[in-house]
Amino acid sequence: MKKTKGTKMKIKLTRLFSIALLSAALASGCNSTKYLAEDEKLYDKGHVVIHRDSMDADRKQAFEEYLEGLLRPKPNKKVLGMRFKLGLYNMGGGPDTTGGFFKRWLKRRGEEPVLLSDVNREYNENLLRNRMENFGFFNAEVTSDTSINGKLAEVTYNAFPGNIYRIANVNFEVDSLKNLGRDILRTSDQSLLKPGSPYNLDVIINERERIDNDLKNRGYYYFSPDNILAEVDSTIGDHKVNMFVTVKPETAEKARMPQKIGNIFIYTNYTQTSDGFRAANPRRMELYQDNYYIIDRENKYRKKVLANHIFFHKGELYNRHDHNLTISHLVNLNDFKFVKNTFVDNPDSANTLDVYYHLTPMQRKSIRFEILGKTASVYNGTEANVSWTLRNAFKGFESLTVNVFGGYETQTGGSVNLNSSYLRYGADVGIMWPRLLSPYKWAPSRRFIPKTYAKVSYEFLNRRNAYTLNSLTLNYGYNWKENDQKQHDLAAVEIIYVQPRNISDDYRAQMDTVPTLRHIVDPQFSFGPNYSYTFTNTMEANRTHTFYVKTGLNTSGNVLGLIQGADYNSGNIKTLFGTAYSQFVKAEVDFRHYLKLSPGSQLASRLMVGTSYSYGNSRSLPYLKQYFSGGPNGLRAFRPRAVGPGSMMPENIGKDNFFADQTGDFKLELNTEYRSQISGMFHWAAFVDAGNIWLQREDPNRPGGKLSKNFIKELAVGAGAGLRMDLDFLIIRTDFAIPVRVPYRQPGDRWVFKYIDFRNSEWRKQNLVFNLAIGYPF
Repeated sequence: MKKTKGTKMKIKLTRLFSIALLSAALASGCNSTKYLAEDEKLYDKGHVVIHRDSMDADRKQAFEEYLEGLLRPKPNKKVLGMRFKLGLYNMGGGPDTTGGFFKRWLKRRGEEPVLLSDVNREYNENLLRNRMENFGFFNAEVTSDTSINGKLAEVTYNAFPGNIYRIANVNFEVDSLKNLGRDILRTSDQSLLKPGSPYNLDVIINERERIDNDLKNRGYYYFSPDNILAEVDSTIGDHKVNMFVTVKPETAEKARMPQKIGNIFIYTNYTQTSDGFRAANPRRMELYQDNYYIIDRENKYRKKVLANHIFFHKGELYNRHDHNLTISHLVNLNDFKFVKNTFVDNPDSANTLDVYYHLTPMQRKSIRFEILGKTASVYNGTEANVSWTLRNAFKGFESLTVNVFGGYETQTGGSVNLNSSYLRYGADVGIMWPRLLSPYKWAPSRRFIPKTYAKVSYEFLNRRNAYTLNSLTLNYGYNWKENDQKQHDLAAVEIIYVQPRNISDDYRAQMDTVPTLRHIVDPQFSFGPNYSYTFTNTMEANRTHTFYVKTGLNTSGNVLGLIQGADYNSGNIKTLFGTAYSQFVKAEVDFRHYLKLSPGSQLASRLMVGTSYSYGNSRSLPYLKQYFSGGPNGLRAFRPRAVGPGSMMPENIGKDNFFADQTGDFKLELNTEYRSQISGMFHWAAFVDAGNIWLQREDPNRPGGKLSKNFIKELAVGAGAGLRMDLDFLIIRTDFAIPVRVPYRQPGDRWVFKYIDFRNSEWRKQNLVFNLAIGYPF
C-alpha cells in the first residue's frame, strides 16, 4: 500500500512514542522500589545451591537451574537487567487507584512488585526436597536463608541430596495364567525400569503409561494407568532398591478383560443444539459391508468413501491405534465441524463394545475475503483475494475451490526509479480428493490421508509502460505423508504457458541496448513432472538440534526433446502447439539447522543450493524457473533480484531507469541468525547472509555471470539486526541490513567495511535496507 506523507508522519510519531515509553519504563524500572513501604522488601531472586562434591560441575549447574525453575513465586521479569513491567506499574501510579485512563492502561500492562513476604520458604523447601526424592535422592535435606541488600531480598536454598538410590531388580508380579498377566509380561523386556538406573518417579509414571498403552492396543479398553502399582523396597542396603510392578487388587473385572468391537453406528448429520447434541432419528439403518450402520438419510456421502476412513471392524478386539486413527481421519477430512466418538457396552454380548460416531457437518459452501498489505525492501502494494469453497463436492469429501485475486504493487523508496509498478489479477480453480486417484493400487501410510489435487490458474500481469504477460498453469499430482517428519509431493503433470503482449516501444528500445531484458518477455512453455521431499523434526521442542530439509526435482520436455532431436545451438528448435518448449532438469535443496541455546534463544542456520542443466531445446532455464537472490527472506542487505549473476553489476538503464531483474541457473545461499527473546512477545535477532546466482553458460550480455571455480569469491554478504513480535498466530518481523561484501566491485575491493558511515545520509540511503515481513525468513 502506498504511503502518504501523513502516514509516514504517523509512523514516525508512533515510533517516537514507543521509544519514549520504553525509555520511561526502563528508567522507572531502575527505581523499582519506589512505592514499597518501609518494612517491605522486593523479592529479587531465588537461588539454589547443591552441596554434593561427587556431582560433576555441568550436571550440578543444570540440576540447580532446574530446581530454581520450580521456586514460587517468580521475581518480577527483567529486560536488559531492568524490571520493565514493574516500571510500567510504577508509571501507572503503583498502588494509587485514583489515576486517569492512561495510568490505568499502563498498570494493566505492568505487574505488581513481588515482595519477600510473598515467598513461602517452607513450601519451597518441601517442594525441592520432594523433587529430589523423586529423582532417587531419598535422604535429601533443604535449608534456606534470606539475604537483604537495601530494599532488595534474595533467598538461598541449600540442597543436600545425599546418595542416589539405584534400581537393583525389577519384578513383574502378575498372574501369568490369566490373559491380563500374560499380556503385561509379553512386553516386560521393553520396560523403562532398568537395573542399574537411578530411581526416578517420572520414569515410573511413564512405565505405567507404557503398560496401559500396550494393553489398550490389545483390547483392554477399560484398563487405566492407575490400575498399575509400582512398589519400592529401599531396605536392601547399598543405596539400592527393588521394584515390584503389579496390578492393584481392587481393579474392576471389566478392566481385566479385553473388549471386542460390536455394532458400529455412524451418524453423518449429528446436530448440536442449545441442549447439547441431538442425533437424527433414523427411520431405517442399512448394514454396509457387514460392518457399519451408516445413517445418512439425505445421501450426502458415498458409503464406500466414508467406510474407508473407519478402521474398526465388527468382531475384532478394540485397539487404541485404530481408535485414534479413525478420529484423526474423520477430523482431517475437513468436512465435519465436530467429531464425537462414544463406546457403549453391548447389551447382548459380554465384553463387547458398540461404537458410535456422531458427525456434525460443516457448512457446505463458504466464501472468504482477505486483503493484504505487501512490503519487500523498496516495494509496497496491496492484494485482495476472494475464495469460494464447496465441500464434499461429489459426495466423496472432495473440496472444490475457486479463487479470484487482484493486486497492485509499486516502488516507494530506494535510490533507483525502477518504473516497475504493476497490476496483476487472475483466477484459479482447484479440486482436492482425500485419496490417491491412480491406476496403481498403493497406500503410503494409513495414519495420514493422502491427497490428489488438480488445479488450473490464469494470471494477467500488467507492468506499466513495459509489457503485459498472460500466464496459464495446470497441475495434477499427489501429496502424502509417511509420518510426522516426512512428506512427499509429486506433481505428475505441471504445464506452464506464458505469453507476452503489448511490449512498449520504450521497453523494446531498452531490449536492444540490454538484451537481458528480452529474457523476461520471452514466451515460456514448460511441462513435465516435479517431485519434492520434506523432512523436519522441528516440532520436537525438547531437542537441542532440530532440522528441516526440503529437496526438489523439476523437469521439462526431456522425453519429447530427445525424441524430436531438439538442438538450440544448431538452430533446430522444436515447438509444441506453435511454441518452443523448455528442456531442462532442475534440482534444489533447502537445509536448515536450529540449535537451541536456552529456553529463550536459538541459532538458526540455512544452506540453499540450486542447480540446473538446460540442453536440447533450451540454452537456459525459462524466466519463471530461474533463481534469484536478495529480498526479505534471502540476502536482506540487497533488494530482491538485485544480486548477480556472478560478478555482474546490476544495470540501471535508460531515461526511465528500467531495471533488468537479475536471474540465473545456479544458486548458493547461506544464512545464520541468532534469535533471542527480550520479554513476552518481543524478540530480537542478529544475522549474516551470503549468496549469489550464476549462469550455466557464458553470456556476452552478462559478463562475469557464468559459474566458475572462483564462485566463492563472488559471494555477496550482508549483515544486520531486527525486532520480531510473536503474536502466537502471527510473527511480525522487521530487519535492518547493510551490505558488507559486494561481488560486482573490483576483486580487491569487495569487502566494504571501510566505507560504512552511518552518519552520512547519502550512505544510509544507498546501503541501509529495511525489510518488513510476516514470519521468520527460515
